[in-house]
Formats: sequence, structure tokens, C-alpha cells
Amino acid sequence: MNLSGKHALVTGGGTGIGLAIAKALAAEGAHVTITGRRQEVLDQVCTDGMSACAMDVRNEEDVVSTIASAVDAHGPIQICVANAGIAEGKTLQKTDMEFWRNIMATNLDGAFLTIRESLRSMVTTDWGRVISVASIAGLRGAPGAGAYAASKHGLIGLTRTYSEEFMGKPYTFNNLCPGYVDTPIVDRNTASISQRAGVSSDEALKMMVSANRHKRLIAPEEVAAAAMWLVGPGSQSINGQNIEIAGGQM
Repeated sequence: MNLSGKHALVTGGGTGIGLAIAKALAAEGAHVTITGRRQEVLDQVCTDGMSACAMDVRNEEDVVSTIASAVDAHGPIQICVANAGIAEGKTLQKTDMEFWRNIMATNLDGAFLTIRESLRSMVTTDWGRVISVASIAGLRGAPGAGAYAASKHGLIGLTRTYSEEFMGKPYTFNNLCPGYVDTPIVDRNTASISQRAGVSSDEALKMMVSANRHKRLIAPEEVAAAAMWLVGPGSQSINGQNIEIAGGQM
């Protein structure tokens, strides 16, 4: 694989899955712009072949201006990875509108804005890949996480719709749907589940691990490998698909 000359954008690229994908893309020659809300975090992980831009995907003006600046600096975006997201859970009666809107603004609105602005330059080129990092929760729901599951269901629908909208053109749109991945999000969820369910941290972690069919957490690099397949040679007929990364059939 040779991605030299390709400009990739990875939101939420400072940690976890986003960082793993960004590193994999840079290793194959792409110039990768990583974004996140904290510039200091991005600067700490930024390496050769990468640029760091603070950006809040919830803010339309911020997304528009930041992506335009990245395009001015490094050329059209040909690989867009809409990865930025938050995974927090609350039961139905404890879900207030502030919590609901923050989940939607980040996971769904943010992905929409990222894809829309990336496509402005991508459509001027003869090749492009859009990858949305959704979740198994976007395919089957997740008890105690209605807002999160709904946002990921919406993201899957959004991405698949664009695969139809751009059908026949040299751009593909696919979803990665991982189970529980060994990232800082799991650490935070361990504490949240422990508190909500009234169980120990070890028991809360086991609940997440057991949700993956192979009974282990997934490494971020495993998700990155799937992303690299979607940008690699021969991937042009993989379009509008949900790639499950969960250790087995869900």
C-alpha cells in the first residue's frame, strides 16, 4: 500500500482508535491531520507525517474553518475518518436533554459536519474513502445507553445514505462497528457501570469483556487494520457496509 500524496483527516485522533488509525495511515505515507478538543494531547502524540489541529466537532464554525485550513495546508482530504465520539450511558429516566444533546452533538452532528466539510475537497479528486467509527451498539442497541446507541444507529444510517448518494463515483463510505476496545473510554465506562450497576470495578470490566464474543477487549490496532483494508487496493467495491469487529457474530 502506498498512500503518499494522500491527505487524511482523523477526528478524535489524539487517543485510542483514532490515534491507532492515524499512525497506520501515516506509516503508509499519507499526511494525517488529527483533530481533538485538546491541543496539548494532540501535540504529545503527533509524529512525522502528522499535523495536529484542535477542533470541537460539535461547533459548526470550528469544523468548517479547521478543515478548510487543513486543506489549504496539505491539499484535498481523500481519507476522512469520522471517529470523534463519546461513550456514556444513562438509563431512560435519568437521561435529561442536556446529556442527550451532548451525545448527539458529538457522535452524530459532529460526524455529519466532518464528512460534509471533507467532501468539499474530496469531490475535486478522483479517489476518496470515508470511514465512520460507529459501534456494535449501532446495530443492536445497548442496555443503559439509549442516547449512545441511538447516535451510533444514526451514524450508520448517515454513512450508508452517502454511499447511495455518491454511488458510481470513486468514493466509498463504510462503518466500522467495534465491540469493546481497550481504550481510555473503557476505563471511564468501568467506573460508570460499576456505579450504575452497584458492582465492583472488576465485575464491571468483566461485563464489557464478556460482551465481546471472543471474551477479550479488542486492541485499537485491530480496528485500525480494518480501516487500512478499506483504504487499500481492491477496496473499491466495499461500499455502504458495516464492518463488525467484535470477535464473532453478533
